[in-house]
Amino acid sequence: MKKEFDLLSLGEIMLRLSPPSNERMTRGDTFSKQAGGAELNSATGAAMLGLRCGIISKLPANDLGMYIKNRVRLCGVSDDYLVYDESSDARLGVYYYESGAYPRKPRIVYDRKNTSINKLSISDFDENIFSSARCFHTSGITLALSPELRATAIEMIKRFKECGTIISFDVNFRGNLWTGPEAKACIETILPYVDIFFCSEETARLTFLKEGDARSIMKSFTEDFPVSIVASTQRIVHSPKRHTFGSIIYSAKDDTYYEEAPYADIEVVDRIGSGDAYISGVLYGLLSHEGEYQRALEYGNAVSSLKNTIPGDLLSTDLKEIDGIIREHKSTGRIAEMDR
Repeated sequence: MKKEFDLLSLGEIMLRLSPPSNERMTRGDTFSKQAGGAELNSATGAAMLGLRCGIISKLPANDLGMYIKNRVRLCGVSDDYLVYDESSDARLGVYYYESGAYPRKPRIVYDRKNTSINKLSISDFDENIFSSARCFHTSGITLALSPELRATAIEMIKRFKECGTIISFDVNFRGNLWTGPEAKACIETILPYVDIFFCSEETARLTFLKEGDARSIMKSFTEDFPVSIVASTQRIVHSPKRHTFGSIIYSAKDDTYYEEAPYADIEVVDRIGSGDAYISGVLYGLLSHEGEYQRALEYGNAVSSLKNTIPGDLLSTDLKEIDGIIREHKSTGRIAEMDR
């Protein structure tokens, strides 16, 4: 049976404020305004590649909430499951981001306590939501925001799973939201429901206390839990403006690892959202080309690498551009400087 959505994501959508160019937060007088959030970033990328995507979240019923809703729509993501907080203390999460330049690292200041997303409840939605999507995605950020939202997110995972939905989960550990032991204990309770698991090698070692090489670590998650696919990104930060990016995907079904040569010396304009972009590419590949894990990996790597070159959290691309980037990445011949 065809479902209304290919992908539904649950998570907080935030307002991002950044000083222009390479200015500092402590000195500059102006900020540019943008929307972002891990799960929206992933839904946006998948939508731009051609999937029917929606975001599940709660926004304040004011002008800032309206701004976010408008941005969601402009990204080609459905706002059908956005609900609104009418209370007097409704608020939108905010974060301030200052870009880096060697040797100065990027800086982030969060203002996201007691935001409207934490009031999200199962009762905000009709029961039909749980049978409306082929895949449901959320992350450790959502689980970490508050005990109330954690309970709602876990219940959603269980209900989507009961309806036969593919469950995708990104660890996306944030040390300012919870500790490694807290994250490990919580995430291990939901891993029995997860089909597609995104966890970097570094996070697996620090949060899950895994040992061994990257491949054995990835496989161990499928041995301990009924996870079908594990994807692990590998980023080398040469400087704030120059990165190398690649990944590995492990399929438990065929006991096979998939990888390719990394994208070397990416010219980084803005790395925020590039991990989420990777997820969008992988999910697009898995949902559009079932069983073609190498293809999913190539989409993930290409989309993430491209996102590093785009300012703001949200991706801006299409399938034609990504297919072109993949072709050029594989090419050994001369590459044209400009598409024309």
